Amino acid sequence: MRTSFWGNARGLFITALLLATLLLTGVLARLARRTVSDYRATADHVFQDYARLAAARFASRTAQELYYVAFMPAIEALVHEPARLRAPGRIELPGEPAAREFWKSARYTFRLDLSTRRLETAGERPSEAAQVWLRDTLPTHARLVYQPSEHVAVIVGRVAGLPRAVVYTVTQHPHHGPGAALGFEVDPAAFRPFYTMAEDKFPLLPRPLTGGVVYDSLASAVVTDAAGTELYRSTVQYPPTFAARDSVEAAMGSMRVQVTLRPDLEPLLIIGGMPRSRLPLLLALLGLSATLVVAALLLLRREYELSRLRADFVSGVSHELRTPLAQIRMFAETVALGRVRSEGERLRSLQIIDQEARRLTHLVANLLHFARSERQYTRVTPAPAALGPLVRQIVDDFTPLASRGTLVRTNMGEAIEAPVDADALRQILLNLLDNAVKYGRPNQVVTVRLEAVPGHARISVDDEGPGVPEADRGRVWERFWRCERDRGSAVGGTGIGLSVVRELTALHGGRTWVEDVPGTGPGARFVIELPLSPSAEPRRTRESPIAAAPAGTGR
Repeated sequence: MRTSFWGNARGLFITALLLATLLLTGVLARLARRTVSDYRATADHVFQDYARLAAARFASRTAQELYYVAFMPAIEALVHEPARLRAPGRIELPGEPAAREFWKSARYTFRLDLSTRRLETAGERPSEAAQVWLRDTLPTHARLVYQPSEHVAVIVGRVAGLPRAVVYTVTQHPHHGPGAALGFEVDPAAFRPFYTMAEDKFPLLPRPLTGGVVYDSLASAVVTDAAGTELYRSTVQYPPTFAARDSVEAAMGSMRVQVTLRPDLEPLLIIGGMPRSRLPLLLALLGLSATLVVAALLLLRREYELSRLRADFVSGVSHELRTPLAQIRMFAETVALGRVRSEGERLRSLQIIDQEARRLTHLVANLLHFARSERQYTRVTPAPAALGPLVRQIVDDFTPLASRGTLVRTNMGEAIEAPVDADALRQILLNLLDNAVKYGRPNQVVTVRLEAVPGHARISVDDEGPGVPEADRGRVWERFWRCERDRGSAVGGTGIGLSVVRELTALHGGRTWVEDVPGTGPGARFVIELPLSPSAEPRRTRESPIAAAPAGTGR
C-alpha cells in the first residue's frame, strides 16, 4: 500500500515547520502593526493634550488682551469722569489705538445704584427690556462674580434679540454702602481683534513644543457666549480630529472657546515624528512568506513524487528484466538438456530466445539513453536518409517482438528524405510500437504511417486501445508518468519509453503529440514530425501488411 506525501512522517514534519514559520511571520507582522498603532495612538493622545493646552492658552490670552487693552482703559476713563455721566462719544480715551477703536463701539454708559437699583444712562438709550435686564442681572453678578481686586467684570449675553457685552466696575459708597455699578455696553463683535492680537507674543503652543517656529494657521478657533451664541469663527476651520474646549473666566464674560489643531502638523510637532505605515510592506512580506512556504511545499511534494516514481521505475525495470531473462533461461535449458521432442520445437525455442534477447536489447537501449540524458550526454548525428526503407526495416525488426496477436501494417510515402540519426529513429519507432502493442487490445491492427507535410516528415503509430484522455496528453511524455487508469493494471513498463521518444525527436528539431485516431473507433495516434531535407518532395503512398504476430508475452 502506497503512502501519500501527507501520510509520510518526514513530509508532515517539514510541512509543520513551514506552517509554523508562516504563522510566526504572521504573528511578527501583527505585532509590528500593533506597535505602530500603539505609537500612533500615543502620539494622537499627546497631540490631543496639545489641543487642550492651546484652548487654555487661547482663553487666557483673550481674557488678558480684553482686560488690559480694551476694558481697563475704558473703565479708568469712566471712573475719572466728573460726577455727571457723559455719553461714550464725549469721552476721550487715552491709550493704544486698539483701545480707542474698541471704545467707538460703545453704545451707552450707565450708572446703577446697587441698593436702590436706580439706573442712569448716557448716549444711546437702551430698550426697556435691556434696562430691566441690567437692573436684574448686575446686582447678582456684582455680588457673586465681581472681584474687587480686578476692578472689572463683564457680562456677555443676548437681550431682546441683540448681542450685548456689559463691562462695569463697582464704586464704593462714601458711607461704605453697596455702592454703584459704573460701566458701558458694547457690541461683542468689537472683541474680534483681541482674539488674535497677541498671537506672536503669546502663541497657542509654547515655542519649546514647536521648535521655536511660528506656524501659520496652527489652529482654528470658535468663540461663543455662555448660551452658545457664536461670537467669533476663524476664517480657516480644520476637521475636529484634535479639538479641545475651554472657557474664559467668569469675570471676563464666561465665553467658551474651541480650538482645533491642524491635523497635518502632528508629525512636525510630535517629538520623533509619526511612524510611517508599514502595513503595505508587512502585507508584502507576509504574502512573500506565504508564497515561499507554498513553493517549498510544492517542491517537497514534487520531490516525494519523484522519489515514488523512481521507486516504481526500479520496480518496473526489475520486472521488465526478470520476465525475458526467465524466458531465455527456461528455453535455453530446454534446448541444452535435449528436452525438445522435434526439430520444430527446437527452432521455436531458439526463436523465443532470440525474441527475448531483442526485447532485452531494446530495454537496455532505453535505459542507456535515460542514463545519458540524466547526465545531458545524449547526442544524435543526423544524416540525410530515405525514410521509407528505414521505417519499413524497423517495423520488420519489431514484428517478432509483437504479442497478443497484433497485426502491424504500414502506409508509406515513397522517396521521403530527411536528416535523421538511424539508431535514434529506430529507438523512437520501437518505443512507439511497443507502447501501441502494450496498451492496445488483443488481436488489434497497429498502423504505421509515413507522409510528407509542408516542411516536415510525419510518422504516426495508430493502435486500437482505449486512447489517451485529453487531460493527460501533455503528461504522457513525462518521465515515469502513467495514466491514472493504468497504474493499477497488470500492464508493466518502466515509464521512460515515451520520454525517450520526445527527447530524441527534440534533438532532431522535431515535435511529438498524441491524438485520437480519426474515425469512430477507439484508439490513440502517437505522432512525430521531423524536418525534411530541402530537396525532399512528397510522392504517392502505399499500404502493405507486414506480419501477423502470434500471441506471446509482453516485455
